[in-house]
Amino acid sequence: MAVNNALEEAYAHCQSLASSHYENFPVASVLLPKHLRRPISAIYAFARTADDFADEGKLSDAARLNALNDYSKALQYIAKNRESPDNSAIFTALTDTIQQHTLDIRLLDDLLTAFKQDVTQSHYQTHDDVIAYCRHSANPVGRLLLQLHGYTDNTRLQQSDAICTALQLINFYQDIQDDYQQRDRIYLPQEDMAKHHIIETDLAKRTTSAEFNDLMQQQYQRVADLLHIGMPLGLQLMGRFGWEIRTTILAACSLLHTLKHRPANQQLERPHLSKAQLGKLLVFSLRKKTYSHTYQNLK
Repeated sequence: MAVNNALEEAYAHCQSLASSHYENFPVASVLLPKHLRRPISAIYAFARTADDFADEGKLSDAARLNALNDYSKALQYIAKNRESPDNSAIFTALTDTIQQHTLDIRLLDDLLTAFKQDVTQSHYQTHDDVIAYCRHSANPVGRLLLQLHGYTDNTRLQQSDAICTALQLINFYQDIQDDYQQRDRIYLPQEDMAKHHIIETDLAKRTTSAEFNDLMQQQYQRVADLLHIGMPLGLQLMGRFGWEIRTTILAACSLLHTLKHRPANQQLERPHLSKAQLGKLLVFSLRKKTYSHTYQNLK
């Protein structure tokens, strides 16, 4: 009984953590089947806290990497069916989730690889370099969700990768100024910036130029291309999971539409989806026909 109580408390902690963080995209929402909300919250809590190791507080780089390496070691213990040295609520719930759903632990370790990269690398030379980062930072999340639902075919995995990379890029483009000023990180490709005559200090200014707008329109088109690849996934998945994916894709499209069409002097401001906007997207996502129609209107 004590073990069961500890597990219940561990999942309750993860669910509380998941619900307390604002996200533009749904996280373990009511759309998902009830039996999957707990495992998804465990994965989210793991990723959220690991991300905080890389980003938050005033730790030294060495301390950040040590914390992330401890998470990697804990995953290795789970992979070998050994008791994890991390007996926190997060790893108690995560261990149960991995075992119950036979999740690929390498995907969780891929996330840690991205967070370690955040500590050691702040600039990316090419768009391909940014995409390579997203393969670790974003794509594992979608693949884990598909595994939880029993989907492992290559077509769905590739569509999921496209969606997750698009979501990650949108997050980058929402936070350009904060990433640069607070963390000295730039996720815009250096070669693209040079081509459009944009220098780093331009990212700190409140006003933007026509050249900067051209640079961002190039990046937005890349996101639109990724969403086009991933869009059919929402039509293929059934039930609540399909509804969740369709809502997430439309939320991404809505944010991208705002980014593409906002005035030049607002290019560095972070857009948000209101509860009313999300409510409309939920309704539009309920039926596949209205989902397709809304997607076309937001392109």
